[in-house]
Amino acid sequence: MNRTPLLIIIALALALSAILAATAPVGDTKARQAAVIAPVDDAWRAALPGDPEAATQAYLARLSPEARSRSDSYFEGKYWLKLWNLLLTIAVMWLLLGTRCSAAMRNLAERITRVKALQTVLYMLQFIVLTWVIGAPLSVYEDFFREHQYGLANQTFWPWFGEGLIALLVSMFLTSLMMVAIYAVIRRAPRTWWLWGSGVGMLFLMFGMLIGPVYIDPLFNTYKPLPDGAIKTSILSLARANGVPVDNVYQFDASKQTSRISANVSGFLGTTAVRLNDNLLQRTSPPEIRSVMAHEIGHYALNHIYKMLVIFGVILVAGFAFVRWGYAWAQSRWGERWGVHDVGDTAGLPLFMAVFTAYFFLMSPVITTVVRTQEIEADLFALNASREADGTAEVDLKLSEYRKVDPGPVEEFFLFDHPSPRNRILAAMRWKAEQAK
Repeated sequence: MNRTPLLIIIALALALSAILAATAPVGDTKARQAAVIAPVDDAWRAALPGDPEAATQAYLARLSPEARSRSDSYFEGKYWLKLWNLLLTIAVMWLLLGTRCSAAMRNLAERITRVKALQTVLYMLQFIVLTWVIGAPLSVYEDFFREHQYGLANQTFWPWFGEGLIALLVSMFLTSLMMVAIYAVIRRAPRTWWLWGSGVGMLFLMFGMLIGPVYIDPLFNTYKPLPDGAIKTSILSLARANGVPVDNVYQFDASKQTSRISANVSGFLGTTAVRLNDNLLQRTSPPEIRSVMAHEIGHYALNHIYKMLVIFGVILVAGFAFVRWGYAWAQSRWGERWGVHDVGDTAGLPLFMAVFTAYFFLMSPVITTVVRTQEIEADLFALNASREADGTAEVDLKLSEYRKVDPGPVEEFFLFDHPSPRNRILAAMRWKAEQAK
């Protein structure tokens, strides 16, 4: 194996990552937030037109042209980043195969131990670290440099990098376990491995959802009970009224990382928790908070977690079947050149990943449509549960900081995993108009 091209790429990746980190702009996030939305009072809301379209336009008119241009630029840039991530993944996988680096990593693992499961673990550790290093420049640009450029991030580089290392360690542990199970299935059922492999993937997805709120999320943020008061009482009342089995509400310190507002009702099978970040508490009013929490409670009450698991299970089975076909086709043509023997050979993992990545890219319109549909359902649930149409509209204006405000219908259908701010505000104003009749 000629290691020179790979070593050059790794050195360039590290150097470019360092340059991006050193030159990332650090803007005044709070000042930008204050300038985005023109403030109004209750009298302004009371004077809103009864027509939902006109009321929606009145809300959108509070956004400055500069703010709309910036959010459009940020969101549209994400379309290209999806493509660059796809191309980078395929290029890196081809590099590992074409230079026979993947075969060399497999050979090293086999020299160290004869136990198949341990060989898989040793290969995976090499694979994850190597691909993480090569992909670092795009990651630094996308998740650090660009977030600062658009005023959405608060963290300096080294704390951000430290959290990235923690995420890397978690990924090394969980991904290695999953691939040990998948390769064990492949060896035991070489003809139907794709079906059983998708089952293993679903089990690990559910496992991650189960342990994430309890063991993984606290690695990055501090969670503590929300202090007693009107906000907590209101949220717990909403939860009890809609069947959420919780007796507390938790807040977490997301402001150390980002300016985004967020909340969730996470976990299942006994780990359900209602959580909101400190940005939501600091940047929004009680009606807005009530609206957001009703939306998150709606996901729970409408069983979106379980519905999504079923839908994603079907997508995953189809994905494994696609990988089975694509892997066999490519391996029969280039497997000998790459040093890859069959689908049970860990050296073929880059091919496995390349085909899977291409599949999910092609399926992204389906996945975004499923998610967006659930978000629309949760929005409608929230309006009926919270009865805070204006609170909903105010929050949707704030979400325009990182979501394109008014896309075309085709763009929204294919590329939005949430309704656009305009359509969410329109739905709230339509609900409000109907309640006034």
